[in-house]
Amino acid sequence: MANINEILSGAMAIAKGMGVTIKEMMNPVLTDDYPDAPPKFMERYRGLHVLQRDDNGLEKCVACFLCSAACPTQCIYIEAADNTAQTRMSGGERFAEVYNIDYSRCIFCGYCVEACPTDAITHGHGFELASYNTSTLIYRKEKLLAPLPAGTSGELTLDHPVTAGAAGH
Repeated sequence: MANINEILSGAMAIAKGMGVTIKEMMNPVLTDDYPDAPPKFMERYRGLHVLQRDDNGLEKCVACFLCSAACPTQCIYIEAADNTAQTRMSGGERFAEVYNIDYSRCIFCGYCVEACPTDAITHGHGFELASYNTSTLIYRKEKLLAPLPAGTSGELTLDHPVTAGAAGH
């Protein structure tokens, strides 16, 4: 009698599983046409980091090192430099002269974004980070910086920083 109950319960489990499979086969297929069409991400997707700029085109990062301290894998490396009266890179007293993220170690946890008091670092929607060479997974500040906002001078780069009169300071 015990063997018959085991056989019936096994058959019921198989029938239940096949029912789920057949039900799913009848539903429409939900696939993206990537790379032919751009992918659709949820708003909260955590992709490639972006170093944001303010409305004047200055960098928001003031090199406070809180993002680096909050990172559990220690994949963020920052070197700070002081803004001068002639050259202004950020709205604060300091700016990040070097800002590197090692994506071979990053776990996209979002702690760096939460720790930033100026909202300088955010998660973007970039996702194509795969590489055969780990040295190409270290993204430097130049690659992480957001593009200049519309209406700002095209001279704002690391090679040509904003002077004190050009940004209205």
